[in-house]
Formats: sequence, structure tokens, C-alpha cells
Amino acid sequence: MPDDVFRWVIAAAVVIACLAFVVQSIVIVLLYRVARNTQTKVMPLVDRAEPILATTRQILEENKPRIAEVSVEAVEIARVARAQADRISELLAESADRAKARLAQIDRTVDETVEQVEQVGGAVKTAVLKPVKEVNGLMAGMKAAISTFASGSRRPSVDHVTQDEEMFI
Repeated sequence: MPDDVFRWVIAAAVVIACLAFVVQSIVIVLLYRVARNTQTKVMPLVDRAEPILATTRQILEENKPRIAEVSVEAVEIARVARAQADRISELLAESADRAKARLAQIDRTVDETVEQVEQVGGAVKTAVLKPVKEVNGLMAGMKAAISTFASGSRRPSVDHVTQDEEMFI
């Protein structure tokens, strides 16, 4: 920026600052006048308010014991409410603990029941499959006997014997 332009900008800023100072001075003078006029208008109102304030003081003095009593009762009500809230809090905590214990007990009972059902299922499976296996073995023996009896006295071929041995192994 050239020096001439810079000087003009600074000069303009100084002029604007001076104008702002003059405007502020005018505003302060006007505010002073408004405050002085308001004071002359408000003072009669304050003088009228004196009897009202005196009456209010008298009412407060007369009711001071009642106000103190109400304050004491309010403090007592707050204390009782706090005590009741503490009791309710303890009751809720105790109920939550009982519910947790009961849920844990139910969980253990369900686990034990599931284990017993699994054991019973295993026992039933064993009880049912054992006779089935025995019948299967008996049927296989009968099939072999019938097959041997049906084939007569012929000896089995080497291929058949090898196949039987492979199945046995």
C-alpha cells in the first residue's frame, strides 16, 4: 500500500474516532437530563410509598411468629420427607437384592433340571438301544445261520471269505 493511501486511511480513522467521541458526549448529556427529570418525577412516588412500606413493616412484625412457625414446620416436613425417601431407597435396594438372589436360585434350579433331563435322556437311550442292539445281533446271527443253512455244505469262495473278513476288521 502506498504511503499516501495509508496516510488518508489513518486520517479517516482519526476523524471517525473523533466523531464517535462527540456522539458519546452528547448521549451522556442527554442521559443526565433524563435521569434528573426522572428523579423529580419519582420522588413524589417514593413519598407516597412511605405509608405503604410502614404498613408492610407492621404486618411483617405482627406475623413474624407465624412466619417462624411455618418455617419450622417446613423444615420438619423436609426432614420427614428425606427420612421417607431414605426408607424407600433401602426398601428398593433390599427388593433388588432379593430379586437377584431369587433369579440366581431359579437359574441354578433350571440348570440342575436340564442336567437331570440329560441324564434321563441318556438312560432312556441306553435302555432302548441295548435291546435294539441285542435284537440286531440276534437277527444278524439268524441271518448268518439261515444263509449258511441255505447254502448247504458248500464252502464259501475265497472272495466271499475275504469280503467277510474285511467287513469284520
